[in-house]
Amino acid sequence: MRFETLAIHSAGGPDPATGALIPPIYQTSTFVFEDVGRTRGYDYSRTSNPTRSALEETIAALEGGKAGFAFATGMAAETTVACLLQKGDHVICGDDVYGGTYRLFQDVMTRFGLECSFVRMDSPRRIEDAVRPSTRMLWIETPSNPLLNIVDLEMAVAVARRHNLTTVVDNTFATPCFLRPIVYGVDLVVHSTTKYLNGHCDVVGGAVVTASDDLAIRVQFLLNAMGTCASPFDCWLVLRGIKTLPVRMKQQERNATAVAEYLDCHSRVERVFYPSLKSHPGHAIARRQMKGFGAMVSFEIKGGSQAVPAFLRRMKVFSLAESLGGVDSLVEHPATMSHASMPESVRNGVGITEGLIRLSVGLENVDDLVEDLEQALTGV
Repeated sequence: MRFETLAIHSAGGPDPATGALIPPIYQTSTFVFEDVGRTRGYDYSRTSNPTRSALEETIAALEGGKAGFAFATGMAAETTVACLLQKGDHVICGDDVYGGTYRLFQDVMTRFGLECSFVRMDSPRRIEDAVRPSTRMLWIETPSNPLLNIVDLEMAVAVARRHNLTTVVDNTFATPCFLRPIVYGVDLVVHSTTKYLNGHCDVVGGAVVTASDDLAIRVQFLLNAMGTCASPFDCWLVLRGIKTLPVRMKQQERNATAVAEYLDCHSRVERVFYPSLKSHPGHAIARRQMKGFGAMVSFEIKGGSQAVPAFLRRMKVFSLAESLGGVDSLVEHPATMSHASMPESVRNGVGITEGLIRLSVGLENVDDLVEDLEQALTGV
C-alpha cells in the first residue's frame, strides 16, 4: 500500500469482536489468562496492550521498519534508546539537537558513565574525527532543531558502518511522510509523537522503530523493564492523528514554504533557515533524500535579543508556546524556551543566537500567517 493508505489502514481491519472501524481503547491494566501459562496474547498493559500494538504496527509500517514501540513521551523513547548502551560507551550526537536531547546526554546519562561528543555532521571528516574506540552510537537529527541543518544519511551511515556504530535518527520534524531513514540503512528511528504524528497538541508521546529483529527484542525488553510505555488512550489519540498525517504535512509544508520565502525577503530579517530555500547549505541533500521540506521555519531577527520580546508580544495568529507540529501555528524563542537547558556558550557556539525565532507553521490560511508576521515585524 502507498503511504496515504498505510496511514489509514495499518492498524488492521475492523475490531473482530464488534466490527468497530476504529481500534478500541483497551483501557485495562491486566488481562485474564485462559489457563495456567496461557494468555490470549496479552497479560499486563505495561508489557503490551492491543491499542498500543495498533499504534506500534502503524508507525513501523510507515517507517518501513521491523517493529515499532510507543512510549509515554518523546524523551521516554530517547532515554530507552540511550539505555541500549552501557557504562563507558561513547555517543556522537549532532551539536544543534533539541535541548532535551542535549540535556539527556550531557546532564543525565553522564551520571551513568556514558560520554557524548556534540558534532556538526556536515562532512564525513567531522564525524570520523569524533570517533573513539569506545564509540557505539551515532545520534542524528535531520532536519535539526532549531537550525534545520540537514545530515546526509548515506554519508553518515557509511561512516557508522566503518566503525560498527548503531545509527539513530530523530525523525520528528520530517516524519515518514517526507523521510524514511531506514531506507538509507539507519538502525533506529525515534519520534516525539506529540508533534506531527499526533498533530493536534492534545497528547504527549514517543516512538521507536527498529530496522532489525535483534534491536526490537532489546527495545521491547527495556520498555517492559523500565515501564516507559504509552497509555492506551494516548496511543488512540496518536492513531487518530496519523490518519490525516499525509494531508496535514503537505499543506503545512506549502504554508511553511510561503512563510520562508516571505521572511527571506524581509528587511527586518537577518537570515532564514528552511531547507527549500536554495541559499540553505543543505538544500541539495534535502531535495535528494526527502520528499518534502517540512513545516518548521527558523529565522534571525535584526536587533537580536533587543527585538525579540516586542516581536513575540505582537504575534496574534502564531501562539507563543513550546512544542510544534500541531494544526495551530506556534512561535518560540529557542534560547529561553526549547533550548534553555543548553548553556549560553554552547548555544552561541552552534548558532542558536539570542535573535533566533522558531516557527511551527500550522494549517491556518497562509495569508493570515504572513500578515501576522508582517504586523509583528514592522512593529519592532
